[in-house]
Amino acid sequence: MNRPLLITDCDEVLLHMAAHFGMWLEEAHGIQFALDRHDTANAMTRRADGSPVPADAAWALLDSFFTTEMHRQTPVPGALDALARIADHADIVILTNVGADHHARRVAQLESVGIRHRVLCNRGGKGVPVARLIEEMRPSSAVFIDDLAVHHQSAAKHAPDVWRLHLVAEPIMAPHIPPAPDAHARIDDWATAQDWVLDRFAMRAVA
Repeated sequence: MNRPLLITDCDEVLLHMAAHFGMWLEEAHGIQFALDRHDTANAMTRRADGSPVPADAAWALLDSFFTTEMHRQTPVPGALDALARIADHADIVILTNVGADHHARRVAQLESVGIRHRVLCNRGGKGVPVARLIEEMRPSSAVFIDDLAVHHQSAAKHAPDVWRLHLVAEPIMAPHIPPAPDAHARIDDWATAQDWVLDRFAMRAVA
């Protein structure tokens, strides 16, 4: 029987992103980023006049951040220790929603903080790539972790037998984000999350 599998997001799960993105927007562009919204496309306003940044410009700024500013990101407390413990029992794949052109930078960024696992880039819902990983790796059990409810919805649709954990590591954002309806649990700290993950591996199948 194959080992269990953890499929985890990166930003605001393994690495802090939003706060660093906000600081860069302020410094380089005079833009304020509302951390309590968890909505990149509608959370930016220009400091000069308070006008909203259009969605297309917001997404371009996010892409620019990943192109030149990944070095700003820092590990989420407890994430490295949790991954090390989980890796003793399971395979780990990092499924991150950045373009394929950022793959090498994301791999190097993660390796620089001691995270050395397979990295897959994705656009859109994560359910299909999660299902593909299950088909490819045939794990005895699988857990999916993400900070966005939309990806839990997608995973529930395309890979319903995978355990789903909603984790939002940014402490300013977390209180403003309700638990994802399609996740099996919501845990925002890795000390507790790692035990939940290992317990799901022991249970093997979704109840």
